Amino acid sequence: MTEPVIRPATVGDAAAVARIWEAGWRDAHIGNVPDELVQVRTSESFRTRAPERVADTAVAVLDDEVAGFVMVVEDLVDQVFVDQRHRGSGVAGLLLAEAERLVAAGGHPRAWLAVVPGNARARRFYERQGWADEGAFEHQVQVDGGSISVPSHRFVRSVGGV
Repeated sequence: MTEPVIRPATVGDAAAVARIWEAGWRDAHIGNVPDELVQVRTSESFRTRAPERVADTAVAVLDDEVAGFVMVVEDLVDQVFVDQRHRGSGVAGLLLAEAERLVAAGGHPRAWLAVVPGNARARRFYERQGWADEGAFEHQVQVDGGSISVPSHRFVRSVGGV
């Protein structure tokens, strides 16, 4: 197996990103978020949103396939997902490091992300990566026609932006 390559996403990556996003999102969120959000996170919603988010997405490519991705908007690490076949391979750590680099390059001193309380695997991962849990908050997730309040924990990390 070769080393993963982290690069900006292209439109050609959107289908793989959508597939990984949907599977990972369902694995991490079903039973941990309001049913109202689960109902709007259809397969079609991932297929529609992935190409719309190419500009703020970086992918990890391993053996010529997208193994995972990260989406960054300003100081927010919005999404981090790794294909189930590549979990435990180090891809997630590389993607998170890229997210931190992007946040810092944007001039932000701290990065943040939201994790639902029931996603213990993600919470442990972020803590191992040096992120700090600042506590519970109500994350407003944007959906067509408004937002849905999702109980979450805000994790932060200094990234040394300007």
